[in-house]
Amino acid sequence: MDEKRPGEDHEQVEPVEEKPSHFIRMKTFYFIMLVFTLILFTAGLTVFALTFGDDKAVEVNSPERREFQKLYTAYDQLQNEYYEDVDSNKLINGAINGMIESLDDPYSDYMNEEEASQFLEGISSSFQGIGAEVQERNGFINIVAPIKNSPAEKAGLKPGDKITEVDGESIQGFSASEAVMLIRGEKGTEVTLTVQRGELADPIQIKIVRDEIPIETVYAEMIGDNVAHIQVTSFSENTYDELQKAIADMEEQGMEAMVMDVRQNPGGLLTTALEISDLFIEDGKEMFEVQAKGEEPEIYMSSSVDKVKVPVTLLIDGGSASASEILAGAMSESADVKLVGEKTFGKGTVQTANDMTDGSNLKFTTAKWLTPDGNWIHEKGIEPDVEVPLPAYASLSVLDPSVELKDGTISEQVKTAEQMLEALGYEVGKVDGVFEAEMEKAVETFQEDKELETTGVLTGDTAFAVMDELRLKIEKDDPQLLEAKKIIMEEAGIKAKPAEEKKEEDAKE
Repeated sequence: MDEKRPGEDHEQVEPVEEKPSHFIRMKTFYFIMLVFTLILFTAGLTVFALTFGDDKAVEVNSPERREFQKLYTAYDQLQNEYYEDVDSNKLINGAINGMIESLDDPYSDYMNEEEASQFLEGISSSFQGIGAEVQERNGFINIVAPIKNSPAEKAGLKPGDKITEVDGESIQGFSASEAVMLIRGEKGTEVTLTVQRGELADPIQIKIVRDEIPIETVYAEMIGDNVAHIQVTSFSENTYDELQKAIADMEEQGMEAMVMDVRQNPGGLLTTALEISDLFIEDGKEMFEVQAKGEEPEIYMSSSVDKVKVPVTLLIDGGSASASEILAGAMSESADVKLVGEKTFGKGTVQTANDMTDGSNLKFTTAKWLTPDGNWIHEKGIEPDVEVPLPAYASLSVLDPSVELKDGTISEQVKTAEQMLEALGYEVGKVDGVFEAEMEKAVETFQEDKELETTGVLTGDTAFAVMDELRLKIEKDDPQLLEAKKIIMEEAGIKAKPAEEKKEEDAKE
């Protein structure tokens, strides 16, 4: 067993002269490395604390973004001194909303997570609600256009209507997203809108039962004389494919000319509008231009996709906005397609929807767009080549079914009802807003014709029936569609079929 004490080994080892000096050099190296590591570690901790620490965040960022100093100060004061607890997320969302509102741009909007989700529904296959495109303008929520066959359309909502209240709650000053949150809801539930049509008209209340709103965006039918009527109600994800299918179906039915229809189409996806424009414009021609701030316009040209091979006219009106106007401008200026109807809405800007990390969305205007000839149609609209106004009865206010209109009633509602029944061919006497004997007789006759209880009182089911009949009449006796059909038949060299032959076709249908 080795029992040597410490030190005995050293005594037996011969000293080496360079050993102490080598030991000193190694010690210095490790010391320097240790100091360097400590410096890095300390610096890292400092940066972390200053960057992520609540109290120091402002101090780090303020030298670089001094414009936010006032915002940070206000935030800290509210958090620390407001008499109740403050939700920091609400403060931040409110600040972003304030920035957006200061732009005075009705097309820019900040959407929280729930609102952003509903926004995305608008370009998906379906959603639940009343089915109307709305927009905030001058502090009011306006109807841009109701969706075809939606509860909003059936209830009589029209472009330009102002919604002032939802279920009795004022929405003046609301953003479009905030209003949509109140208006939308589960299928089968009811919402009451207070609507003003025209500056002097009295507001009325309209009850609408929400429904599943399918985003079916293309409706096609043959309207006689081998002319197809194809209506595009919005530009969503599936619209291009729907249109391609509709065109193929109409070709199988003998289509020789087409009336495209984007009336009351509030727009949608820019990419879809360009895909559809491409179908009507010769390869290599300009479709539209986009101009961002401080940049030269970016020009979009048509491609070599298969084109529509028959002559086309395009129907437009005041509800044709945004992507509809892109299509109208492209077809008019690059394909010499005649525009028929009324001046379009006038939206010449492009918005980009930017997803944020928490699921919210910042949608704001990033550019303006120009027609192929370089025209900016913003707040001016596109004029039709052939102007055809709708009859006055097409823009009448809706009736309030909860109100009884009867002998002795004097009101604007009575005048509206008189105009409606007169348009439907009933003798109402003088149209003056006074419910008298002739008006009572007209209501009784209408009720008999529609197999309703004959009371002579216009309310409830009778009011709904009158509005439904008027809507059907507007669709059937559509002067804009008839004029567009006449124009395209002349261009295509199609001769109208004799009346007897048309009757036979109608009978077969």
